[in-house]
Amino acid sequence: MTDLALTGLTTHPAQAWGGVRLVPLVRAEPIEDLRLDARLYDTELGVVEVGPRTEYVSYIPHGFVATWTDDGTPASAYGTQLRGPRERDRPPGRMPLRFHRRMARRAGRNRLRFLPLHLALEGYLALHFGGPEIVWEEWSQRAISHGLSPRAEEAYTGAQVGGLEDALRVFEIHSGQCGVLVYVADALAAAFVVPHPDDYRALHTTLVHDLYGELIFHYAMFGGPVADFRARIEDATVRSLADLRAGARRQRDEWAAFHDRVMAGGLLDGDHTYQRVHEMGGYRLSRFLPSFERRRENHIGELITDGAGRLAYLKTFRLSENQVRRGHLLTSLAATGWNLADAAAALGVTEPQLGLRIEAAGFGHLLRQDILDHYRARARRDRR
Repeated sequence: MTDLALTGLTTHPAQAWGGVRLVPLVRAEPIEDLRLDARLYDTELGVVEVGPRTEYVSYIPHGFVATWTDDGTPASAYGTQLRGPRERDRPPGRMPLRFHRRMARRAGRNRLRFLPLHLALEGYLALHFGGPEIVWEEWSQRAISHGLSPRAEEAYTGAQVGGLEDALRVFEIHSGQCGVLVYVADALAAAFVVPHPDDYRALHTTLVHDLYGELIFHYAMFGGPVADFRARIEDATVRSLADLRAGARRQRDEWAAFHDRVMAGGLLDGDHTYQRVHEMGGYRLSRFLPSFERRRENHIGELITDGAGRLAYLKTFRLSENQVRRGHLLTSLAATGWNLADAAAALGVTEPQLGLRIEAAGFGHLLRQDILDHYRARARRDRR
């Protein structure tokens, strides 16, 4: 497990709109030999073949196409399919589907089409998807035969997160900006990084079509406005324009240090497990899972890095506490070979308590009904 680093990016002062705070990330030197663009789809419900007899079904409004060169010369974005407001906003008369072959797929010699954010979400949904590997007597036949299939999680589009669409519309894009951190009620909702400023300008509005967790949706609904960033320079310290520039630079550096250490600490300081997805010349596309530590921030995501570890692309999704609980539970069960007695001991609970936790997490169907009834009866007796 390793930390996540915003290598090559500098944090600039935030802009706030209502309860949404957007923190720009700027590159001193853009990445020229890797470019991203969006491929917009005519349908929003997509079906992705992720394995034999296994499909991932979700809201998929667009894909990203990564284009790179082998010799380090500048690459150009392949192009973007555009739809006018009438086509975008017209409600469909039926429920169309788009079928995709794999989350990431070659689209040419030096081009890769991948489904942004869904690459990370599929990794979370596939967490210990196969279920028990040993036929312990407590697990149902369905658990042994089909594992966790079907596995489902809920999310909200950015258009449903109050204030986000307006904040993205009025947001001032900085010179050299290649990314943004999105906060709702000062809770980190998402991180988005691209290789080049032109890519960011083209993809900035795609954030409103991304998926956001239950926690972020409720924070936007019930949270109040957040304070804007204000630079404060003591009058007595300013004797010239050079002093004023130095004071402004000092304020910006202090804000960046505070932001990276405190506000983004849950993402940047967390332990993550990485899985390589695709090699792209001198770059690597990977996705990551968190440690599923309880009562702290947990983010899943995907990223593209070069051989030196420089971050070219990043997109993250913040898990809700319920999603963290499910991940923690599945990880604990897998670590003990799905033996309930051993898993209960590792978690510091009784076996009936663990069984009821499994049911509360939505995995009750994995246990035999008579075993689950026995756990419920034990729990009732213990409460007396």
